[in-house]
Amino acid sequence: MPEVLKIKNLHQTFERGTVNENRVLRGIDLNLEAGDFVTIIGSNGAGKSTLLNSIAGTLPIQEGQIILNDTDITKLPVTKRAKNISRVFQDPKMGTAVRLTVEENLALAMKRGQRRGFRPGVKKQDRKFFKKQLAQLNLNLENRLETEIGLLSGGQRQAITLLMATLQRPDLILLDEHTAALDPQTSITVMQLTEKLISEQHLTAFMVTHNMEDAIRYGNRLIMLHQGRVAIDLAGEDKQNLTVPKLMELFQKHVGAGLEDDAILLA
Repeated sequence: MPEVLKIKNLHQTFERGTVNENRVLRGIDLNLEAGDFVTIIGSNGAGKSTLLNSIAGTLPIQEGQIILNDTDITKLPVTKRAKNISRVFQDPKMGTAVRLTVEENLALAMKRGQRRGFRPGVKKQDRKFFKKQLAQLNLNLENRLETEIGLLSGGQRQAITLLMATLQRPDLILLDEHTAALDPQTSITVMQLTEKLISEQHLTAFMVTHNMEDAIRYGNRLIMLHQGRVAIDLAGEDKQNLTVPKLMELFQKHVGAGLEDDAILLA
């Protein structure tokens, strides 16, 4: 399979040169092939969100290189990466324009990576397309095209945000703990939808999660970060046969210490 993403010797240090200097990423090397669905887990401060911010362009690269589909994007701003990289955040409010309707939000998503001087109103053919896409969510949202998106529940908004992130098929989708703010049942629904969209569109995905069971259950590859480095990288049968106790045992073996992060242990 062709490689979609190459991360070479990525370093990120906060407050460099001060007494508070914090080396968050310490030489990350990762390659993702087309169709890889990679789950990323690690304790607080391990570097998970910093890695995603570096890939997305919201955090300038201090040292290292990021290559997407054979194009060096290391120095490209987030606006230049938006056409090829989409992202879903933890907070459902961050992925949508609260005062716009469902169909207006979808219309904006259709123009990702383009100049989009927004005009009120949605084309008839687009409305038909949006209804069809919303129907696959099984949340009856195809009948709420003209509802302000801010009036929907967090789960409904996150489902729409996922759809918006994939309307224009991205080369890479970044999922940043995108179910963490949802109740357990809604989280399951959104995760099932996530798996469906990634599988059907053969997307390449990075998913940061604090939930060990989700990290094991979903995707074809699991990466655990620790103190800015890749501590564990499992794929194929090694991941398929993984359990939470086995993952804890592997972590202790590779790092020489047990996990102490409540957010992971209690997720």
